[in-house]
Amino acid sequence: MGKLDNKKVLMFVDDVYEDLELWYPKLRMIEEGAKVFVAGPESGNIYKGKNGYPCKSDVAINSVRESDFDGLIIPGGFAPDKLRRDEKVKELTKQFHDSGKLVAHICHAGWIPISAGIVKGLKVTSTPGIKDDLINAGAEWFDEPVVTDRNHVTSRRPDDLPDFCKAIINVLAQQG
Repeated sequence: MGKLDNKKVLMFVDDVYEDLELWYPKLRMIEEGAKVFVAGPESGNIYKGKNGYPCKSDVAINSVRESDFDGLIIPGGFAPDKLRRDEKVKELTKQFHDSGKLVAHICHAGWIPISAGIVKGLKVTSTPGIKDDLINAGAEWFDEPVVTDRNHVTSRRPDDLPDFCKAIINVLAQQG
């Protein structure tokens, strides 16, 4: 039995996602027993990562309901800059936050929680490239491999993925 048996996790995808930041957490959650669903702008579409690795979406973002999931993991890359313009992406992210469920983001993925208006007062980390964006949105930024604040888990870059995934697993396992 895994630590995350019966947990359902949502991830967002679009073109130019960071390959490792999607695949490493996805596979780690599956190893722990979670069911992972990747939502893209269209169901069944193939999206290409920054390094060209393909990811087929399981569902369309517009068909997703927060109530069907235990947590949200947002990979970085440049996909978050496009996805944060989608009202449904922002709405889902805010719903996960408001319900106290896991909201995890790494690298540039912090753009989505910023646009969803949920980072004010949170302790976070990210790639230094969006440090100012997070601070200007009211977050307290730290240069650490992983920062956990309540139901939020944040990380900087692919090198931090082991710490990021351990923290995600801990938060999801504690959510009952």
